[in-house]
Amino acid sequence: MTKSADAFEKSLNTHATLVEARLDILLDATPRPAEVVRPRRLIEAMHYGALNGGKRLRPYLVMQSARLFGGSEEAALQVGCALECLHSYSLVHDDLPAMDDDDLRRGKPTVHKQYDEATAILAGDGLLTYAFDIIASPETPLPDAAKVALVLELSRAAGVGGMAGGQMLDLAAETDQPDEAGIVMLQAMKTGALLRFACEAGAIIAGRAAEDRDRLRRFGEIIGRAFQLADDLLDITSDAATLGKATGKDAAKGKATLVGLKGTDWARAELDRLVTEANALLEPYGEQAEPLKEAAHFIAYRKK
Repeated sequence: MTKSADAFEKSLNTHATLVEARLDILLDATPRPAEVVRPRRLIEAMHYGALNGGKRLRPYLVMQSARLFGGSEEAALQVGCALECLHSYSLVHDDLPAMDDDDLRRGKPTVHKQYDEATAILAGDGLLTYAFDIIASPETPLPDAAKVALVLELSRAAGVGGMAGGQMLDLAAETDQPDEAGIVMLQAMKTGALLRFACEAGAIIAGRAAEDRDRLRRFGEIIGRAFQLADDLLDITSDAATLGKATGKDAAKGKATLVGLKGTDWARAELDRLVTEANALLEPYGEQAEPLKEAAHFIAYRKK
C-alpha cells in the first residue's frame, strides 16, 4: 500500500468511526418525539443491519463533498448517516431469499439468517423510512429548503427510477440478458444512484449553485460506474473469504456484466479511464478536492 493509499484508508476509517458512533445513537431503543415505542427485536435487527461492518464510503463522500464547499460538518454527518441507513436497508432486502438469497454479508450472517425473514423485511422498511426522518429532523442543522432538496434527490436516487428500479432490472437480467447499454443503465440505477446522491448532497448542504451541484453529481455518476465495474471484477477474481460474501454468483445465475461481456483487461483499462475522467471534473477545486480524488482511486482499485 502506498503512503497516499494508507493515508486515505486511515481517513476513511476515522470517518467511519464517527458515522458508527452517530448511528449507534440514532438506532438506540429510546423513542423519539411522536414515536410510541421502538420494539426491541426490530430496533436490534435495524442496528445489526446498519452496524455490522462496512467502509461507510457513502457517508464519507457526503462529508468530503460538503467539506469541499465549507458546508456544515454536523449536517453532513447527519445526512451521511441517513444515506447509510438507506443503503443498509437495500442490503438487508437484497440478501433476502426472494432477491439475491445471500447467507453472508461482510463475513457475518445476513439479517434474515440472524433473525428471520419477516424481521429482516421490517428492519429494511424501518431503515428506509428512518433515512428521511434523519434528514428532516430538527437535529439536522439545515434550512428547510436544503432539507426538501435532499429528500427529493434521495427519493429519486432510491426509488423506482433509481436503486429500486435498478434492482428490478437486475432481477429481470437473470432471464432476459441486456445488451451493453442495458447493463450500463441498470448499474447506474442500482449502484450508481446512491453514490451520485452522496456527492451532490455535499453541494446541497453547502448551499452551492447549480453548476457545482451538476459537477459533483457527474463525479458521483462516474465513480458509481467505477464502483460497480470494480465490484464485478472482484466477483470473478477474488474469493468469499476476502470479500466477506459469496463470489461468482452473477455467472452462476447467468447475469450479464460488463466484465463478462468485454473481459477483465477491458475492465481494468476502463477503470483507469473513469478515474481520469472523475479527477478532471474536480480540477477547478484544486487541492481541496484531493480527498474526493483519492476516493475515486480507492473505489476503482480496491481489493475487497
